[in-house]
Amino acid sequence: MTRLVVVALLLAGSSVSTLAETAHVAVAANFTAVAEELEALFEAKGEHQLELSFGATGQLYTQISQAAPFAVFLAADTERPEKAVAEGLAVDGSFFVYAEGRLVLYAPGRDVSDGEAALAGDFTKLAIADPEAAPYGKAAVETLTALGLYDAIEPKLVMGETISQTLQFIESGNAELGFVAASQVLDKPDQWLVPADLHTPISQGAVLLKEGESNPAAIAFLDFLRSDEAVAVIEAAGYSVP
Repeated sequence: MTRLVVVALLLAGSSVSTLAETAHVAVAANFTAVAEELEALFEAKGEHQLELSFGATGQLYTQISQAAPFAVFLAADTERPEKAVAEGLAVDGSFFVYAEGRLVLYAPGRDVSDGEAALAGDFTKLAIADPEAAPYGKAAVETLTALGLYDAIEPKLVMGETISQTLQFIESGNAELGFVAASQVLDKPDQWLVPADLHTPISQGAVLLKEGESNPAAIAFLDFLRSDEAVAVIEAAGYSVP
């Protein structure tokens, strides 16, 4: 093989590695199904790959603060992405709100069309996500407090580490009802959409982490997240996009 051919092959390999990159993305658990759909659409373009890791927003932030190799952070709140920027863990100016979630009371086989009456009724366990780690759990506590029911229901609470585990508690029968993300039970009956004025808005922020500052895949994915194609998927899953 001639020296010229070897150089050409090395240059070709370098070009491929520059163009095709992988971005590790930390994703709030409530956004799991949507993120997987967006991942498929993004990767179908044939340019870059994603590796998604799911968890409670608070848990993911702890990992990020401990130098976990994430390039992008899709949180279930705005507090932690903005904190990541303030603490130098994320790129200044990269923050934006990619979705706004809605909270529902979900109770398979029960009539919860009057949510307040259902919460004041007879049940043994109510599931919520950990309010310290998951914004949907915080919104659930705020809702119960606004309705004047928190003190009575607090002994009945079962807390999931994530909103995904919270849904598992309900569907497995470990809790008769619980608060989950509307996107998780979009096509299911037996739910009550919590009025937005009963809790703080669930705005979900995205940010480019320092780990991904020079990663073309991370930058391209955040651009894709703002595209009409991605917004249509997000809205179809029960979120609104500001």
